[in-house]
Amino acid sequence: MSKSLIPNGLTSMNLVFGMCSIILTFNGNLFWGAVCILLALVADGLDGRSARALNVSSEIGKEMDSLCDLVSFGAAPAMLAYKLQLAEFGILGCVAAVFFALCGMWRLARFNVNTTVVHGYFMGLAIPAGGCLIATSTLLVNSIGYDLKELSYAYPIIVMVVAYLMVSTVHYPDFKGDGEKMNIIAKAVAAIIFMLILWLGRDGIGYAVLFGIFAAYAIFGIVNHSINLLSGNK
Repeated sequence: MSKSLIPNGLTSMNLVFGMCSIILTFNGNLFWGAVCILLALVADGLDGRSARALNVSSEIGKEMDSLCDLVSFGAAPAMLAYKLQLAEFGILGCVAAVFFALCGMWRLARFNVNTTVVHGYFMGLAIPAGGCLIATSTLLVNSIGYDLKELSYAYPIIVMVVAYLMVSTVHYPDFKGDGEKMNIIAKAVAAIIFMLILWLGRDGIGYAVLFGIFAAYAIFGIVNHSINLLSGNK
């Protein structure tokens, strides 16, 4: 049996979970729709590691990974956000959902062509992080019974801001070695955001932890990159 079947199988599971998420969400099961996006993240994290461990990394594997990521972390979260609340905003909600998927596509395309140029950091929020922000926020608001109508038009704006972060030039640490300087102020801000989310979501603490991780990371990148730009550390 070819060793490449293992990482390719895991990559395929990424797509399977993404499609399951879309189908479940379409049928109104937002909980499992969100969970499937997180399961896709697990599969996405394991495929590259297994390919490197087995020394079977290939170009076709990389292409498969991007195609699967677009479904699982671009289209599936967009559908989830639409069914959760965006549908209430008519054309604006449609625009926000489509914009999220489009930004995910652009983020993946840019990443693929910049692999030999960008090192030590992610340029823009990685699409798995963006997709999981939508998934974990859905799990959290449903678990604590928060009515998103209280946010009014802030929700579609938040979805579009997350989408924009994916195609922005904000530098996010990849935690693989020397890269972006991580400032203590940015770490403190991220820690405060994380603790605030835990407190606000204490009735669904497990989901609050998951959402807090992705939200704090998103905020950390913005603050950290801004500080580095102001201090001349580009």
